[in-house]
Amino acid sequence: MKGENQGREEKGKGMQLFGVTILPLNGLGGKALRLYISQSELENLNDAPFSGDEENGGSEERKTEINGNWIPATSITEAKINAKAKRRLRKNSSRDSGRGDSVSENGETLKIGVVPTSPKGKLLDRRSRSGKGRGLPKKGGAGGKGVWGTPGQVYDVEEVDIKDPNYDDDQENCVYETVVLPLDERAFEKTLTPIIQEYFEHGDTNEVSEMLKNLNLGEMKYSVPVLAVSLALEGKASHREMTSKLISDLCGTVVSRTDVEKSFDRLLKELPELVLDSPRAPQLVGQFIARAVGDGILSSTYIDGYKGTVDCVQARAALDRATVLLSMSKGGKRIDSVWGAGGGQQSVKHLVKEIDMLLKEYLLSGDVLEAERCLQELEVPHFHHELVYEAIVLVLESTGEKTFKMILDLLKTLWKSSVITVDQMKRGYERVYCEIPDINLDVPHSYSVLERFVEECFQAGIISKPLRDLCPSRGRKRFVSEGDGGRLKLESY
Repeated sequence: MKGENQGREEKGKGMQLFGVTILPLNGLGGKALRLYISQSELENLNDAPFSGDEENGGSEERKTEINGNWIPATSITEAKINAKAKRRLRKNSSRDSGRGDSVSENGETLKIGVVPTSPKGKLLDRRSRSGKGRGLPKKGGAGGKGVWGTPGQVYDVEEVDIKDPNYDDDQENCVYETVVLPLDERAFEKTLTPIIQEYFEHGDTNEVSEMLKNLNLGEMKYSVPVLAVSLALEGKASHREMTSKLISDLCGTVVSRTDVEKSFDRLLKELPELVLDSPRAPQLVGQFIARAVGDGILSSTYIDGYKGTVDCVQARAALDRATVLLSMSKGGKRIDSVWGAGGGQQSVKHLVKEIDMLLKEYLLSGDVLEAERCLQELEVPHFHHELVYEAIVLVLESTGEKTFKMILDLLKTLWKSSVITVDQMKRGYERVYCEIPDINLDVPHSYSVLERFVEECFQAGIISKPLRDLCPSRGRKRFVSEGDGGRLKLESY
């Protein structure tokens, strides 16, 4: 408040008053005030917050004239408070619009609605913060990041506008489908190789068929048997059996009989290259052809169509092998044993017979590598202890040094190549140790031969020292004492 003393004296009601002009106040209609103060009050004015009369509890009330009307000074204070509250209300009207705020008669702000006070509530408030507008949410609450329309709005199928300049009559009858591009040669091999290799692990032909149906093989369908046979040539006998079964199950669902004939034509042409990786490829391809004819997925006249027209030596050998196998079967029936029974599917008697024949062929030929290959083709690593047992029994039953050295060389080679594991080698020796008393009944010198053979195996590093120490020995027969009546001391093992 700023005032200026005019220095003019006025008389009223018997006392001298001094006039003071007060600048207009906001909230009072912009009207000027004129205060009249007496000489005694003017003299008592100072910088202290209270005058002498106010400190003494005086009850004399000051009055102010507004538009010729005298009003108490307390009413001016209330007017100031109300004006200040109204200014604050007008300033925040756009921000607090719709929240139910109001001002009471005493100037206090009343909160009728609920105002979000948490930081999250302020963050999610979509009202304008610029102080402009009516304070309503943008786009009626349907605007902002991550908002798909107003709450509760359901979108219907958009109708096509016929008057649209881009409207096309054919677009209403369009059918959209996922198009899978056909595989080229490079992508075909890269995609199908893991599928076939995984099939060798689980053996489920239905799973392979479903995976191939999801691919657009196009003109590469005939390459499925070609790739499967090529991978099986480098695998085991059980893999080749599984490949024959796979080709038989895929015929009619994924590939046709024409595709199968085309695939074997390609295999016969590629035999010179397959021989570089698999020397036995001609014989194996011939067995695949014979098995396909026996399964009924290849025509019985397929081989006859190549008579006199084949110049390749490998292709001729494959066709000859197939012809021999088909002639051995009765009336071209299915050849189930062309690949033999795989691994654990073979009976124990059959495995014992195969191992016995393997050892006898080795003693006649002396080819260690061939014996190792035949043992691996049996696919029974858990039954290799039988070969160790049978080999040692042959040494005990032999009379010459040739068998002794050949069996020692065979076990040494199989040990170094890790074909026979430590556990299988130990189990084979322990079986001989347990049955040596029965073997000694047929072979009198079996103890001494066994001790010598075990010592030679230990020197060659085939067995360990604890296993060598377990070897039983036969004590020398002697009389217990002179008074025992000729009794012999029991043998110690």
